[in-house]
Amino acid sequence: MTITIEPMREEHLPEVMQIERRVFQPGWSEEAFRRDLRNSAAFYLVLRVDGKIVGYAGGWFVVDEIHITNIAIVPEYREQGLGRRLLHRLLSIARERGMRRATLEVRIGNIPAQNLYKKFGFRPVGVRKRYYDDGEDALIMWLEDMDTPEYGAFLKQMGSTG
Repeated sequence: MTITIEPMREEHLPEVMQIERRVFQPGWSEEAFRRDLRNSAAFYLVLRVDGKIVGYAGGWFVVDEIHITNIAIVPEYREQGLGRRLLHRLLSIARERGMRRATLEVRIGNIPAQNLYKKFGFRPVGVRKRYYDDGEDALIMWLEDMDTPEYGAFLKQMGSTG
């Protein structure tokens, strides 16, 4: 199995939109992704397995923090460490760009995603009531001090474990 991660480009959008519709309902529109790809404060990655896009992740750089907007892996490729690889790469790039903190929202019922974020040092800080279109609450999570040498060493170790 050959795994590659690269910056998302417009030509990736047909495959990304197939994943978006499968994983998130209703999900983002193709135009929302196009806008973000043209926005210098946004950054997105795609993950390929044997050449096929099976996941993506992205976020917005705001002053000294990254707001992670989405991480998605198609269901049949989950539980193989691919989401971890995407999050690792996204946080590594954020550190390289001088980000000090990271934030995200995750469905209150998405325990596997919450556990992944906790492994990277994210902590729950609050709840956004009825945040998602179906009325489910979102857990707000923050990662502080990602610009420290200690967190850099932690990320390096996380990258070497798979």
